[in-house]
Amino acid sequence: MAKSIESPCVSVCQLKGDLCIGCGRTVEEIRHWKAMKRPEKIKTVKRADERLKKISRD
Repeated sequence: MAKSIESPCVSVCQLKGDLCIGCGRTVEEIRHWKAMKRPEKIKTVKRADERLKKISRD
């Protein structure tokens, strides 16, 4: 298993409210990404993916 978790950033960086429509992360998640431990990053990536799926359905 890889030790580092890559940022889900896709260099689109467009905020709609407090959510980036490029990667699906909240402003707080983006701000704290570097300080997050591996388990927290994994959860963040999963939540971001779910948000992006919801955005694409709307």
